[in-house]
Amino acid sequence: MYLQGNLQGFQHLGLPVTNLEQSKAFYQSFGFVEAMRLDLPPQDQPVRVAMLEKDNFTIELYQLSGQERDEIAGRHDGHIDHIALNVLDIDSAYAELKAAGFTILEQDAPVFLPFWAHGVKFFTVRGPDGEKVEFNQFLSGA
Repeated sequence: MYLQGNLQGFQHLGLPVTNLEQSKAFYQSFGFVEAMRLDLPPQDQPVRVAMLEKDNFTIELYQLSGQERDEIAGRHDGHIDHIALNVLDIDSAYAELKAAGFTILEQDAPVFLPFWAHGVKFFTVRGPDGEKVEFNQFLSGA
């Protein structure tokens, strides 16, 4: 069994959207509250991200641009992009899963993102049916 003593459970569900404000309003109508909002600057247009929470359940809404956004708009089913699981030690989780033969999807993993108070580090693997499973650690300020 992998990640014994390291895996803490569910962190968030990643959902690509074509209109961030419209999707936020939809989930807020069910009582979700915006917990974080950030634009990530890539080369051309930012990736707009919002984390919404309700009863210890977090949805990550993110709006890509250009061709990626068009592809998402063309989907009829399967809009959920990834499930993220909390770990205590991202570097240990990365080393363990890489050594076990899992293919890591990101180059230079674990990847840092400036989310929440002190940032997060993550990496992603594929499940047996192509689903993406993200392992994620909240970083502390120390």
